[in-house]
Amino acid sequence: HVQLVESGGGSVEAGGSLTLSCAASVSTYSRYCMAWFRQAPGEEREGVPGIDSGGRITYADSVKGRFTISVDNAKNTLYLQMNSLKPEDTAVYYCATRSCSISVSYRQTLLRQREYSDWGQGTQVTVS
Repeated sequence: HVQLVESGGGSVEAGGSLTLSCAASVSTYSRYCMAWFRQAPGEEREGVPGIDSGGRITYADSVKGRFTISVDNAKNTLYLQMNSLKPEDTAVYYCATRSCSISVSYRQTLLRQREYSDWGQGTQVTVS
């Protein structure tokens, strides 16, 4: 299993920005898909953006143009840059990972939580 530790959550005013980080216990380069999910109180967990082992990315429509996912392979760290935050972005944010082949595109399934085997503990983001 891959251990994942998120950080960077906090409280911010609407229109502000935050950057979340997710440190993985192993190198994810070329072998893993990674994604950010979020869950608001009383809501189902939803995929936000995901990136496969070939660097292909899928964003949820609700965050396109505002959020950016990236990976620093040297640091085994996944990032989520969140700009123009809205109150509806308030949620616990989780990173997740699953084994993937670099030669296969996983764009169609990157935001499906049931596909992921390892999860972080979550970090709270509150937008007011």
